[in-house]
Amino acid sequence: MRNSYIAILVLILLGTFSSNAQQDPQYTQYMYNTQVVNPAYAGTREGLSIGLLGRTQWVNFDGAPKTGTLSVNTPIGALDNMGLGLSIVHDEIGPATESNINVDYAYRINASDNAQVSFGVKAGLDLLDIDFSKLNIPVEGAGDVFDGQIDRKVQPQIGAGVYYYTNKFYAGLSVPNFLTTKHFDESQIDNIVNDPNSFAGETTAAERLHYFLIAGYVFDINENLKFKPATLIKVVSGSPLQWDASANFLINEKFTIGASYRWSAALSALAGFQVSDELFIGVGYDYQTTDIETYSDGSYEVFLRFDVFRKPERVLTPRFF
Repeated sequence: MRNSYIAILVLILLGTFSSNAQQDPQYTQYMYNTQVVNPAYAGTREGLSIGLLGRTQWVNFDGAPKTGTLSVNTPIGALDNMGLGLSIVHDEIGPATESNINVDYAYRINASDNAQVSFGVKAGLDLLDIDFSKLNIPVEGAGDVFDGQIDRKVQPQIGAGVYYYTNKFYAGLSVPNFLTTKHFDESQIDNIVNDPNSFAGETTAAERLHYFLIAGYVFDINENLKFKPATLIKVVSGSPLQWDASANFLINEKFTIGASYRWSAALSALAGFQVSDELFIGVGYDYQTTDIETYSDGSYEVFLRFDVFRKPERVLTPRFF
């Protein structure tokens, strides 16, 4: 039964990946997880910032994606005009487990009296494991490959980004990885299921460049209410554009509530609570608008951020991003 579920999952994943170009993990609370996709964000929160995100996608579906991220960054330099950070992403899907560890560096310049532009680079390693014993593919000629595994395939990563921000607005453009790293190729499984003679002997495929555009603006409705629309656009060469749009309200500088929409993929609910000046907790829930919702009970995210601010006045005027 387990192998049957995974076989169904792979077929659904193929359709999802083809329409949404999801070679990299996706996040509902992307507005809080900026450093993972854009290294220029490192050091912009004016203190040591630690972010931890856990995502369980398509709950109760065996072999569905599970993602965890850790980001740490702080300003450095005599003028605090540089940022240094560490970002770690761990992703599991079906038989594949992929982890990447990157060091992020950013340098900021003043664009005006109240605006800054940050330029960032990231460099690190990607580790890929594929355990084909989790699949049941009795295909003549492919058994030698699918009975084995790919163990700790190490690949380098290099990315870059730019990030412009004020106290109310931000926008960023980034490419998290310029190099040709390998991912598990779900299309081979689909091809084999439909045509056993189609196996090409390769179980991995090269990643295409991912371009991320993020933006958001904070409107002060009144002294106790702020409204922030935000968006993330992901472009992958040769694939349809992926677009996320969200709207969040911040109430009394403590409670956050909002909603998000992923084009042709999901509707999401968002909530957050500023537990203290240093600690923020956010949660997200996705309802898939595709056929996958028939087989699952939605997707869930939890996000924690802990800040140690160097400037006390920063706590009194939270930036909301």
